[in-house]
Amino acid sequence: MGTIHSSDSPVICASPRKEWSRLRADTPLLLSEADLTVLRGVNENVALDEVVDIYLPLARLLTLYFAASQSLFSATAEFLGHTSAKVPYVIGLAGSVAAGKSTTARILRELVARMPSRPKVDLISTDGFLFPNRILEERGLTERKGFPESFDLHALIRFLSDVKSGLRKAQAPVYSHVLYDIVPDRYTEIDRPDVIIIEGLNILQTGTRSPNPPASIFVSDFFDFTIYVDADEQLL
Repeated sequence: MGTIHSSDSPVICASPRKEWSRLRADTPLLLSEADLTVLRGVNENVALDEVVDIYLPLARLLTLYFAASQSLFSATAEFLGHTSAKVPYVIGLAGSVAAGKSTTARILRELVARMPSRPKVDLISTDGFLFPNRILEERGLTERKGFPESFDLHALIRFLSDVKSGLRKAQAPVYSHVLYDIVPDRYTEIDRPDVIIIEGLNILQTGTRSPNPPASIFVSDFFDFTIYVDADEQLL
């Protein structure tokens, strides 16, 4: 079983699948085999019973955390006597290469979005924040594509800052796995979702903070809940 970590709770570590499955409680499965076929990645054989035993308890946990954060936000706004723009609950999902991150993110997005409260859930891959191939070539980074230095971290942090501040229509660049490059002048617009999942290879890295110059801002600073998908053991 992999590791699930929330920024405001202890790490939730491995437990046997049967015990974890019980945490689903009475959460209904609103995902069909046909839905799962669309969500699966290439050469990935996630079965519907895995969704029930593994993904559904996690979706329930995410929904509980999201609901609690919304209640706290509303209570704070009432206490301060003002209304503020809705702040999305940001989930960071990382993992090693070929661990099934994208499939996990797509399944969780659908499960959370189909919960009784019907939250608006968006999904963004950090692939869109890779530098275009021409810039990678100019900087001698073509062979380092996918490594931290091949991403436009400043653009990713600006995007997350816009999302977290409740900005309308925050834009994320689009990456094409057919072109193997960023699609020029094409963006995905994120318009104040209730929940947004950010999926990527290096998003949980923090680096070294230094007091002089002032401490850097890291991508992981924007996450309310983080999930790591283990390459050997999958999600759980």
